[in-house]
Amino acid sequence: MPVNEQAAPGRVGDVRRRNLSLVLDSIARTGDAKPSRAQLAAGTGLTKAAVSSLVAELVESGLVSEVGLYRDGERGRPGQGLELSTRRGVVGMEINVDYLAVGLVDLGGNLRFSSTVESRNRGLKPGDVMTRLAGLAAEAQAVAAGEGIAILGGGLAVPGLVDERRGIVLSAPNLHWANEKLEANALLGEVPLGVRLSNEANSAALGELWYGGGPADFLYVSGEVGVGGGVIIGSELYLGPGGSAGELGHIVVHPEGPACSCGGAGCLETFAGQEAIFESAGITAGSLSGRTDSLHSALAANQPRAAAAVHDAGTYLGVALASAARLMDIEAVVLGGHFAELGEWLLPALLESMERHAPGLLDPANVTVSGLKHSGTLLGAAGQVIRSVIESPFDLVLAAKPA
Repeated sequence: MPVNEQAAPGRVGDVRRRNLSLVLDSIARTGDAKPSRAQLAAGTGLTKAAVSSLVAELVESGLVSEVGLYRDGERGRPGQGLELSTRRGVVGMEINVDYLAVGLVDLGGNLRFSSTVESRNRGLKPGDVMTRLAGLAAEAQAVAAGEGIAILGGGLAVPGLVDERRGIVLSAPNLHWANEKLEANALLGEVPLGVRLSNEANSAALGELWYGGGPADFLYVSGEVGVGGGVIIGSELYLGPGGSAGELGHIVVHPEGPACSCGGAGCLETFAGQEAIFESAGITAGSLSGRTDSLHSALAANQPRAAAAVHDAGTYLGVALASAARLMDIEAVVLGGHFAELGEWLLPALLESMERHAPGLLDPANVTVSGLKHSGTLLGAAGQVIRSVIESPFDLVLAAKPA
C-alpha cells in the first residue's frame, strides 16, 4: 500500500523503502509492457511527483532502465517506458549428482549465458565440488563483464534439504552429504547480496512459476538422478514446518521395492530416477549425455527394454502423483528435468496410472511438461535473489548514491 511520505514524520525512511519496492514490483509485474511514470502513478496510487523521484533513484542505482518513447494518449508529452535493468544480473548455480551448471540471469529474467558440464559429484568432498563450480562461475562472471552486466549476487541449488540461513546442506543422500557447510559466498567473491543456498526442486518450481508460465497452484516434479518436488500454493513456495515439503521421490510406491539412498525401500526414486531408468533399459555405460542420447534413440526405435523402462517409470510416477493429489488437493502438475525430456513416452503410462489409482481427480490437461527443462533450476535459483532485490531495493539504491 502506498504511503504519503509527508504524512509520516519520523518514518520517512521506512515509507521510502516501501514505496521503492512498490514501484519496482509494479515495473516487474508488467513484464514486456514497459510502463511509463504516469502509468505507474495510476497503478500504485502514488503521486506523479513521488513516482518520478522514486524512478530517478531506481534508474540511478542501475536497477531500472528507460526504454523508448510513446504517448499514453493523444495529448501530452511522450513518456519513457521503464523495465528492470538488463545491466544488472544474478548468477544461478546448480550442483547435481552428475553435473554442474551455471547461468547468468539479468533482472528482467533473461538467461544471458549458461553452461553445464558433466561431473561425477557423488561421494566427493563438498570443497572439491565447490572448486569445480567456482571455475564455471568465473566463466559467467567473464561473460557479465564483457556485456557490461554488474553481478548483484548468486543463487546455488543443491539436490537436498538445506538450511539457507546457515549455508548448510542438511541431507543430500544422492551426493552422500550430511550436515555439510558450503562456503557459497566464495563462489563469486565480493558481490553486494552474496550467494543464497536453496533446494534444487524448489528452485526449479519457482523458475517455472516466474519464468515458465506456471499456474498459481501446482506441484513441480523434478527428474534427475533423484526425484524431487516443489509445491506452489497461491504463487508462493510451500516448504512445510521443516522445509522438506514436496519430497515426492521418497513416497513409497512399492512396499517390497529396492533399497533407496534415503534409507527406506520402494521409493519412487528407485523406479523413476534417471539412473534407475538407465539401468532398467540396459544402458549402463558411457557419459550422462551419451546414455541420454542412447535412451532417446532406443525409445524412438521402440526398443522393448527401453520402452518398458520408461513405461514402468511413468506408472510408478502416476502412483505417487495419485497419492499426492489425494493428500494435497493439487490441481496441476508440471514435469521437469528428464521427465520433461521423456514426456512423449512417459505421459501415456503416467496418465493411465493416475486414472487407475485416482480416477477423475486430476484433469490430464493439467499435467504438463515444462518448457524450461533443465534451465528452470538456474532461473529459480537466480530468481530468488532477483525477487529479494524487488522486495527490498533500498540498500542497493542507497549504495549507488554519491558519498
